Amino acid sequence: LSETTFPLGILMVSLLSLAFALGGLVGNLIVLWLLSFRVRRNTFSVYILNLAGADFLFLSFQVVYFLVKLVNFHSVSLSISRFFVFAWTFAYIASLSLLSAISTERCLSVLCPIWYRCHRPRHTSAMMCALLWALSLLLSILEGEYCGFLFRGFDDNWCRVFDFIAATWLILLFVLLSGSSLALLSRSLCGRHRLRLTRLYATVALTVLVFLLCGLPFGIHWFLLHWVLIRSSNTVLKHLYLVAVLLSCINSCANPIIYFFVGSCRQRWAQRHRTLKMVLQRALQDVSGGDGSEASLPQETLEMAGSSVVF
Repeated sequence: LSETTFPLGILMVSLLSLAFALGGLVGNLIVLWLLSFRVRRNTFSVYILNLAGADFLFLSFQVVYFLVKLVNFHSVSLSISRFFVFAWTFAYIASLSLLSAISTERCLSVLCPIWYRCHRPRHTSAMMCALLWALSLLLSILEGEYCGFLFRGFDDNWCRVFDFIAATWLILLFVLLSGSSLALLSRSLCGRHRLRLTRLYATVALTVLVFLLCGLPFGIHWFLLHWVLIRSSNTVLKHLYLVAVLLSCINSCANPIIYFFVGSCRQRWAQRHRTLKMVLQRALQDVSGGDGSEASLPQETLEMAGSSVVF
């Protein structure tokens, strides 16, 4: 079987992926611009800014990938540089790392509120983002170097080693992401002091849920099933990679939609004409979704999302 066996299916998946990737680029670019120049920085907006940057990088290379794939349908032979594989790996690892950090930070702010308010270093968010970007880059460089995506040729043994290290790191991040999310969920449903549903909690929860449904299959395919499928003669299984990529594009595209949906949800009719800046600020507020509770809070509290914990 060859790739021409499923031309219509591949074409449809490629077109859908390209559409979601282009839409995601626009959405993440808006988030980047607002959080960089228009919205006051706070604990969680720094993480969201970096997450939007990772998603924008991931989608940028996906757009090029699917444009080349669509051009190849018209009997024009174009090849994609192996550097793109390195870039995908880097952006994906960085995205999962930042999302795990967001969920963990939110969990600490709820479970350990006194320590979080009084003893957390002021620039923890910026330092953690820089550390996660550096670690993601290091893992990607090591894997790309020995798997033939950068300057060296393919080295089967070392490629397996660094692929195993990267997969182990992603599994650790997944456990951390799942554990912190379950801890927040149990705190909101059980216990004497139940956690009130705030906009920040809804933003984090929806982002994590969409990643588990749409972003995780790409990582499972690339880091865990790659060595199985590369030796498989089943073309259908190999084409599942395109479906995983489509889901990953949906994941990166959905994040800006989540921010603006949560920020605009349950607004009064008189408040419908708020700007995107105000909507994004509302999505990062650690206050409940009701308009009455928000109206009673001072503006300084509304500006500093994530700095207080509401029970």
